[in-house]
Amino acid sequence: MILAALAVLAGFALLIFSADRFVAGASAIASHFGVSSLLIGVTVVGFGTSAPEIFIALIASLDDSPALAVGNAVGSNIANIGLILGCTAAMTAIPIARNKVRDEVLMLLGATVLACAVLIDGKLTLIDGILLVIGFIVFVLWAIWQAKRQPGDIEDELPDDMSNAKAWLTLTVALLILIASSRMLVWGATSIATSLGISELVIGLTIVAIGSSLPELAASIAAARRGKSEMALGNVIGSNIFNTLAVLCVPALVAGAHLQPAVLQRDLPIMVGFTVAMLYIVFRKKDLLSRFEGVLLVTAFCAYMAWLGLASAA
Repeated sequence: MILAALAVLAGFALLIFSADRFVAGASAIASHFGVSSLLIGVTVVGFGTSAPEIFIALIASLDDSPALAVGNAVGSNIANIGLILGCTAAMTAIPIARNKVRDEVLMLLGATVLACAVLIDGKLTLIDGILLVIGFIVFVLWAIWQAKRQPGDIEDELPDDMSNAKAWLTLTVALLILIASSRMLVWGATSIATSLGISELVIGLTIVAIGSSLPELAASIAAARRGKSEMALGNVIGSNIFNTLAVLCVPALVAGAHLQPAVLQRDLPIMVGFTVAMLYIVFRKKDLLSRFEGVLLVTAFCAYMAWLGLASAA
């Protein structure tokens, strides 16, 4: 049990570090091949925010633990809104730049509807995975089109330049660490679930989902401290779109999965509820997410965590 817990902690630390270096190496290689900074920013850097979730889902699916992969995708979306956005707003009110995030929120709504459509029958199939991949491709193409209208924001996110040899070395080492740390984390998480008699779904919704969302939480809090709390909303929306389309498709494409009833009865409605709350925040007349509302989001997230704990104990 102690060894499993240490594996989870070490796995998270290495996963976060290697995801960052993977993005740096891939961006530099793409740059050396003449790929535009705009395309790098939309694809490689955007992928980097969900790289931990994607690799966890891949390893979990290959290890015949698709429930962990599904729980990670759904739980990360819930944590991003309830925990990350809530904590950031609780620290300092977040201004809502409605004209900048309106289209992104609608894209998130479309991704959520697609996810509900493929999950509603209680299983994930190859066809479901293909539909999610098509949705992801549509999102990337749309993001590229959007970025052409305001390329400056994308270019600011690109890592520093590095030599071609160093870039390939960084990419290779980071990829190996990503795979190894994901396997370490999945092993630790499944071992904890077995030892405590908790389902892999709940472990994915809690420990794994919160842990893989820590980079976004740290980035959002840092942005809030620099007086740029408005960045948190855009980061959460983008991360949730990637999780819904690029992460959820992995178990469907790799092995398929039959979902536990709790996913449809409890977790998916909660994810939809938090997404609808974000829609309300963006489209209402008020141009500020207040600190009190941030506390409400965190409280709702904690209530959901308590619900999961009680359900596991029962």
